[in-house]
Amino acid sequence: MNTSPSTTPADAVMRQHAEQQFAEELAELARQDQRTRPENWALSPWAVVRYLMGGRLDNGFELSPKYIGNERLMEVAVATLATDRGLLLYGVPGTAKSWVSEHLAAAISGDSTLLIQGTAGTSEEQLRYGWNYAQLLAHGPSDKALVPSPLMNAMRLGKIARVEELTRIPADVQDSLITVLSEKTLPIPELGSEVQAVRGFSVIATANNRDKGVNELSSALKRRFNTVVLPVPASEEEEVSIVVRRVADMGRALQLPAEPPALKEVRRIVQIFRELRNGKTEDGKTQLKSPSATLSTAEVISVINNGMALAGHFGDGVLRPHDMASGLIGAIVKDPVQDAVVWNEYLEAVVKERSDWKDLYRAFRDQA
Repeated sequence: MNTSPSTTPADAVMRQHAEQQFAEELAELARQDQRTRPENWALSPWAVVRYLMGGRLDNGFELSPKYIGNERLMEVAVATLATDRGLLLYGVPGTAKSWVSEHLAAAISGDSTLLIQGTAGTSEEQLRYGWNYAQLLAHGPSDKALVPSPLMNAMRLGKIARVEELTRIPADVQDSLITVLSEKTLPIPELGSEVQAVRGFSVIATANNRDKGVNELSSALKRRFNTVVLPVPASEEEEVSIVVRRVADMGRALQLPAEPPALKEVRRIVQIFRELRNGKTEDGKTQLKSPSATLSTAEVISVINNGMALAGHFGDGVLRPHDMASGLIGAIVKDPVQDAVVWNEYLEAVVKERSDWKDLYRAFRDQA
């Protein structure tokens, strides 16, 4: 049976690309969008921001928000991509850098799949181009033997190339982007030729500032990017809104046999993460120690989805504190010694003292 991505029905995949999942919104925006579009852009910069932030169009069509936060940050990001500079989305893990990158590429190019995943093993060939060695041995260097990278394809097509975790890539490999970003050309010395970028091409890179062992960007490469720092959600309400929306979307995509969690449960988990992340209770009256974990919004979503899977497959389909307890403790206690002390202090000093959190306290104690 052929199971290649090109023949797999879109509704059978675990997670659709943004341009597939939100095809109706993108198509409606394109129909309504009368503003000036940069060459090879599917939408105008204004429409791209509307797609990201959500809202109601003049004809009543409702756009779902993809990014919940400061609209000005999205305006700066989109304006950057309308110039000759690359865009670097920077911030702590879980601040929606990859999510925003994907949706920007989907709205601008209609294609978010021109992606390079940065790792310590990413080579210059993966960024630039490689070779089909059978063709290379048989016929020597030729266009037929060349294997283009997603970056090269984006240049040829006038689309957005995405580079995930740029600072994970070795510094000397990172710098192979300098000529592409400054000269908008990719030399192929083996063929005595080059690929020149078509209008519409740009690069969106992501990087986080919390990982250990990352590679600093050279000053030359930094100058080629405009950096937009994505912050953690500013308020509890904002973070709860993000979690509720993403949990609902993922629950449908994963076909979890559980009801969407009650707002009360989401709010309590978000509050725990925020208090431990910020090192103090929400009212500011009690100072707390913070664990080594990042405690991102993405991890809140993961904890709740895990709880929904437990409730749906091994419970009555209703998310309860004991369904979330193990996942939440696992997200917080990464260091079995240091983090365990931090967690137990928080459990006894904060959770136990809240009269409406008794069920949560018992669930955590039972799990321990």
